[in-house]
Amino acid sequence: MNEISAAPPAEQRLHRWSWLFVLLQQLRQFILPLIVLVFAGRRSGPGGDFAEWAPLVGVGVLVVVSVLQYFTYRYRVGSDGITIRSGLLQRSQREIPFARIHNVGVHQSLLHRAFNVAEVRLESAGGQKPEAQMRVLGLDEALALERLVRHRGTATAPADGSDGAATARTDDESHTLLAMSTAEIVRLGLVSNRGMIVFAAAFGLLWQLFPDERLIARLAEDSFRQAAGYADDLHLGWLGIASAAMLVVSVFVFLLRLLSVALALAQYHGFRLSETQRRLTVERGLFARIRTSVAPRRIQAWFLQETLLHRWFGRRSLRIDTATGGPENDPRKLRELAPIATPDACDALAAHLLPGATWPPPQWRPLPRRAWWRLFAGSVPWNLLLAAVLAWQLGAWALLVLLWLPWSAYAAWRQAGRIGYAVDARLVAVRGGWWSRWWRFAEVDKLQALRLQRSPLDRWLGTASLWLDTAGAGAMSPPLRIRFLPEHEARALYAQLGRTLAARRLKW
Repeated sequence: MNEISAAPPAEQRLHRWSWLFVLLQQLRQFILPLIVLVFAGRRSGPGGDFAEWAPLVGVGVLVVVSVLQYFTYRYRVGSDGITIRSGLLQRSQREIPFARIHNVGVHQSLLHRAFNVAEVRLESAGGQKPEAQMRVLGLDEALALERLVRHRGTATAPADGSDGAATARTDDESHTLLAMSTAEIVRLGLVSNRGMIVFAAAFGLLWQLFPDERLIARLAEDSFRQAAGYADDLHLGWLGIASAAMLVVSVFVFLLRLLSVALALAQYHGFRLSETQRRLTVERGLFARIRTSVAPRRIQAWFLQETLLHRWFGRRSLRIDTATGGPENDPRKLRELAPIATPDACDALAAHLLPGATWPPPQWRPLPRRAWWRLFAGSVPWNLLLAAVLAWQLGAWALLVLLWLPWSAYAAWRQAGRIGYAVDARLVAVRGGWWSRWWRFAEVDKLQALRLQRSPLDRWLGTASLWLDTAGAGAMSPPLRIRFLPEHEARALYAQLGRTLAARRLKW
């Protein structure tokens, strides 16, 4: 603790190589105009020589700006926050209180690791941009700043309304909550669809490079004809052709899974979730190392997922919504507490971080089983529309699409048997899904709003849906809502949660 409480220097600069990383960041933004100048400037006549030298002049200006930013950027760590001064002609000074810093991110790319430096981001709740972005600090200085912000922030903004000084005296040891082995990361790659995402991105890039859809269609048609001609020369027959098609599909799926495993190894190698000073810290990455942390009190909601592939491996994934700002798809944002783990490990992790709450709930309250037809009815119009469009193009054979309706009805019946909810004084939870199962839950204190919704069909059937809003909800996670409840049950639950929230806010 003596090292942490020692007074830091009055003002500190960035790392001596920070200008290089600022330059590279600026070049990434201006690379396209510079390339245009290089190729457009190669012409004869008046002004041609200047056009050829213009890109070099632009790069020189960026170098000067980067060096000036290094010499003019200063930061000072005080007792209550961080002061940042920057600018030469237009000077600015920012005061960032420790209580406002909700997340400290330390990022290292391959170039960062070669120079033993790191980029530090200080983020607050609700902001789309970080409060401060330091490019770059020495790795030791970055980690020391992260520790100092964590300790000062804990003392300034204690959790659960406890005394700040008492909180700051907690043990400084790092406790590992979850560490992923290489075998677990391989399982993560096998159950994920990251390879398909890369394939879709590559297809989109190909479409942009060759906007003439007829060219791509001709390539696909020629490839199909060549394959059909080769199969005809071999006299494979329909059984052989079907086997060859299945083999091609199997090879394609295998390559996609192999790509998914490679991407998972690159992103999650060395994954470690630890707890220090009432903060959660995640470190991961093979080439680019990412270290990000968040206080458990900033967790707004939880999302537990178990797809069919997860069940085959006996695994689940645990994600969280936090109150920190920034885009949802930012890879530096702490979203995954357990990218893949056993069900017992996920439950134990949630129970550890939800003191006083009971997880998993001892009993789930199911919805009326007759609600299955409400789930089934939503898919019927789309199925009929698809069948009509295909029948118009392909004829009567397209009506085979209607065979999906019995399966859809069966899936809705099974899903209705799994939908349920659990509410107690500390936690509200909803579960759903059948083929792909999920659990969504949040502390009652973290609910931002309650909404009772009734559609015309609900009013006719005497049912209602209860929507529970939390901060930081991700678009990829199912909403926290309880659907198709009998109206009296929905209103009673709405009143119960409203009274609980009102009582908790009066205590604050």
